[in-house]
Amino acid sequence: MNSVMHGLLKSHLTIFPVDSRFARLSGPFLLSALLGGCGQKIEYTQPDLGFRSLELIEVDGYRFKDLNKNGTLDPYEDWRLSPEERSQDLLSQMSLEQKAGFMSINTLNMLGSRKAAASGGAYQASDLDEGQVKESEEERARRPNFIGGMNASTSTSQRIQTFHNRHFILRLNEPAGVIATWNNHLQELCESEPLGIPAIITSNPRNHISGNASEGTALNASVFTAWPGELGLSAARDLELIKEFADISRQEWLAAGIRKGYMYMADLATEPRWSRVNGTFGEDPEWVAEIIREVVIGFQGEQLNTKSIALTMKHFPGGGSGKGGQDSHFEWGKEQVFPGGRFYENLLPFRAAIDAGTSAIMPYYSMPVGTEFEEVGYSYNKAVITDLLRGELGFSGIVNTDTGPLTRMVWGVEDLSLHERYKKALEAGSNIISGISDPSDLIAVVENGMVDPALIDASVLRLLIENFQLGIFENPYVDPQEADKIVGNEEFRTRAAEALRKSIVLLRNEENSLPVDARKKIYFETIQGSAQSDPRGDKFVWKELPGIPDLELVQSPEEADLAVQWVIPSLSLFNATGEPISLSLSENNIDVAHVRSIASQVPTILVMDYSNPWVIDEIYDDADKGNTLAVLATFGTTPQALFEVITGAFAPAGKMPFSTPVSNQAVTDNLEDVPGFLEGEGYALFHYQEGLSY
Repeated sequence: MNSVMHGLLKSHLTIFPVDSRFARLSGPFLLSALLGGCGQKIEYTQPDLGFRSLELIEVDGYRFKDLNKNGTLDPYEDWRLSPEERSQDLLSQMSLEQKAGFMSINTLNMLGSRKAAASGGAYQASDLDEGQVKESEEERARRPNFIGGMNASTSTSQRIQTFHNRHFILRLNEPAGVIATWNNHLQELCESEPLGIPAIITSNPRNHISGNASEGTALNASVFTAWPGELGLSAARDLELIKEFADISRQEWLAAGIRKGYMYMADLATEPRWSRVNGTFGEDPEWVAEIIREVVIGFQGEQLNTKSIALTMKHFPGGGSGKGGQDSHFEWGKEQVFPGGRFYENLLPFRAAIDAGTSAIMPYYSMPVGTEFEEVGYSYNKAVITDLLRGELGFSGIVNTDTGPLTRMVWGVEDLSLHERYKKALEAGSNIISGISDPSDLIAVVENGMVDPALIDASVLRLLIENFQLGIFENPYVDPQEADKIVGNEEFRTRAAEALRKSIVLLRNEENSLPVDARKKIYFETIQGSAQSDPRGDKFVWKELPGIPDLELVQSPEEADLAVQWVIPSLSLFNATGEPISLSLSENNIDVAHVRSIASQVPTILVMDYSNPWVIDEIYDDADKGNTLAVLATFGTTPQALFEVITGAFAPAGKMPFSTPVSNQAVTDNLEDVPGFLEGEGYALFHYQEGLSY
């Protein structure tokens, strides 16, 4: 049998499902049986083995890690076997305590640069948390209530050795080499444990420029290559570029040791007041589905493998239609409504993610109201998870709850005890519980007979298969120096710069005023909404802008031929109070009087940064444009990219990823589950897919 036929046969055999009657014969065992008559010995490629303290075992000329330190080669240690076979063997060796700990995921942070600097050299930023000074009561009091529970007060060693946790969320934004070193410290600790099960590190997005990134949802790009926000990628209307973004981000995460993403949001931006619109790819379910497919393939590949970043697509079945735009992190936003009858349109991006092979899916906290489904949070909703997601949509991967639905966002199950919530979530189909480190309650639920132990085994099996597919049992370690070289390298930044330019949308261009001559005297100011008490927000006048030839920036409108005002409002999820949400600029800490004053003095280019579909009638009206020569939209970009468009070095190419309401009344009257392009005549100031060029 030639090598081509051998490869085709092997790839075909490995697609049998776990519960197939052929499962025990899949992979090398079945292949050996079929090839035995040919008298041909199977050749394998020796993988790189990363280890610190383990012994190696040599069998048939190949090397294997003795993960459980018993001196013999167990099936789960044998990389020649399929992930399913290895997982079944390891599962049989795990205690209930180990299984329960493996089904828990919570935030685990390194010491971090700030605390390392404050330690006077006693600690490094990449240190595990043993010995660090815990957060003070004053610091904890300043943190939003719901996030406070994300950060366990237990030590790393306790979570590894006592709780048997192996899934962790990293929320700190540190240099790549620091993350890589921290990962290696963590893996070394895991390696020393009896079964040698490695850790898997998960993160929220960290490759985007974001005006309102928050710890619980995303990280603003730092050393990681900075691409446009998700809305900006959508606005660029370039699927090949989006796939390239995902592949470049994959390479960076892989180098740093982050192997899983709590991303991306397949939710639709149908409710303009939702504070998480900036994490979506817009309002059109069909276009978002196309993007999601490219993102999954870019991060994971055609199949999950040793170079993949496994994705957790969220928030099933779509979280964008909260009543009144409120968010279900809070009790006042727990209801998800569908006044337009479009529940099933929300599923299109998730179908695309499933077809592309997404490794995991995360249900949201919300509970559906006015549908055929039970009015409980989606993590507890068996009809949604088991019947719809697994049954109708055919998803066979991991269901990962959002962070905290068993202890804080307990919508629809408030009257149940914690143990009863565990039972309901597990029987609904949830496989891994986020926001909990100590598995003792899950253990008790099994020991007291409330749930079938088979549910636990099925969940652990899914989680183990993912880990074996990612190859972290063979080598969970990374090279910190290599991470620093790969992350944010010049080639990656050059490709991201293309996306930053393409994401900018030109909406109005009176009398072809753009592009402008860069030699004009330009007053350039950013006006940013502030979460602080100052209702005027923050303002910054630019003195220079490297990379834009011949650009002359002046420091006052009186000196200028032209003003460029970049207005950047922010609607933070964690500043919500339950009061009705307004999208007007003045109610989001933009100094409207200041913006008007500048525009009254000098011809102005208005640039709006859209993390939400802002209502801008306080500063711009199509019927009375005043001195406004042009209007542009950004979705997380750089001043350099903006001025390349303004000066004509790059012709604008972006298209709006959503509609923007013409007034606050239009916002109030909108149907939460209906995209702006279907809201009807008179709804939009700027329409979905609108965008000009030169």
